[in-house]
Amino acid sequence: MKRGLQGNEEEDGGGTSGGSQETLKRSLKQKRKKDLEEEGAHWECLPQEILLHIFQYLPLLDRAYASQVCRGWNQAFHMPELWRCFEFELNQPASSYLKATHPDLIKQIIKRHSNHLQYVSFKVDSSRESAEAACDILSQLVNCSLKTLGLISTARPSFMELPKSHFISALTVVFVNSKSLSSLKIDDTPVDDPSLKVLVANNSDTLKLLKMSSCPHVSPAGILCVADQCHGLRELALNYHLLSDELLIALSSEKHVHLEHLRIDVISENPGQQFHTIKKSSWDAMVRHSPKFNLVMYFFLYEDEFGPFFRDEIPITHLYFGRSVSKDVLGRVGLTCPRLVELVVCANGLRPLDEELIRIAQRCTQLSAIGLGECEVSCSAFVEFVKMCGDRLTQLSIMEEVLVPDHRYGLDDIHWEVSKHLGRVWFPDMMPTW
Repeated sequence: MKRGLQGNEEEDGGGTSGGSQETLKRSLKQKRKKDLEEEGAHWECLPQEILLHIFQYLPLLDRAYASQVCRGWNQAFHMPELWRCFEFELNQPASSYLKATHPDLIKQIIKRHSNHLQYVSFKVDSSRESAEAACDILSQLVNCSLKTLGLISTARPSFMELPKSHFISALTVVFVNSKSLSSLKIDDTPVDDPSLKVLVANNSDTLKLLKMSSCPHVSPAGILCVADQCHGLRELALNYHLLSDELLIALSSEKHVHLEHLRIDVISENPGQQFHTIKKSSWDAMVRHSPKFNLVMYFFLYEDEFGPFFRDEIPITHLYFGRSVSKDVLGRVGLTCPRLVELVVCANGLRPLDEELIRIAQRCTQLSAIGLGECEVSCSAFVEFVKMCGDRLTQLSIMEEVLVPDHRYGLDDIHWEVSKHLGRVWFPDMMPTW
């Protein structure tokens, strides 16, 4: 009997236990639902300081979706701190695969946030319509106080297709009203000397960075006006035709802060173009005033146009040859560029560069990065070059086709020798097979 009762009790107990488990599951589910509801309420009541911090990490589209959750989040969406930095993407569907900034959003920004904007860039495709849209926005920024402005063409320069007066009038609105511009990027635009004078008159105390390569309406006198009055310049990017002895002397005056970066694009518009020379004394003045400045030069010349260059010592630190360059010019680089840090040669031809490379290793004691494209160097000379430079070569980009096997080294074992002298594993770059 007892045994039977015990069995029945066990059965009853099992049934009761099963019911308790179901009840427990239901209560846990209700508790979880309540917690989620309370959590939602907490999210809705987050302080704006925390919302601002979260919104700053969201892409613009996600931020717009979040603004539709509740009134508090919509208010956070319009906080001035979120609209200090903005990139207008202006593209035509027929000429670009990039998604453009919605016109309604542009109207909203101009209406509610133009006075909040501080760091603005315009990314424009190759269509004239997009460039006109950028100018239309610029002309409406009458209440702005921009610190950074960048006009970026993602394809061929579309701003150059606009009437000069239309572009200048729009840009002048920003120059006059900002009065605190510190960074200005206006490459490939029809900016001219009078507009630069307006820039200087209103922003001379704050301008630190100016990039204006490929601006054909600016003269050496125009850029000299900037150098004479903007004493805080730290970075400057120009075409070579704007570079002059007077400009270097102005940048070397005691009134100027130390220049950090000077980029010069040396571009040939027509074969056989003549280029002026810069005196060694002018470069020496720059080095004395700003001994640590980087001089970056991009050369896109034909072989017969290099005559004025690399005859005297020049303080280049970063040197890029975008077109084929002769053995003679590269040999002169080793003799005249003792500050060289980085060298990139796109093409040379079929004559080995053994002597030139060894000379560069001997004379350019700060060289830490080199890239060779369509060139030829014997494996032995290349190993010797790496051995002389040692582990300071932090970047070594050499196509496999550049290296010519000889009696000492072949392509199968050269990477062992190079790796040994670099202090790390190295292989030549391979040409893709597709």
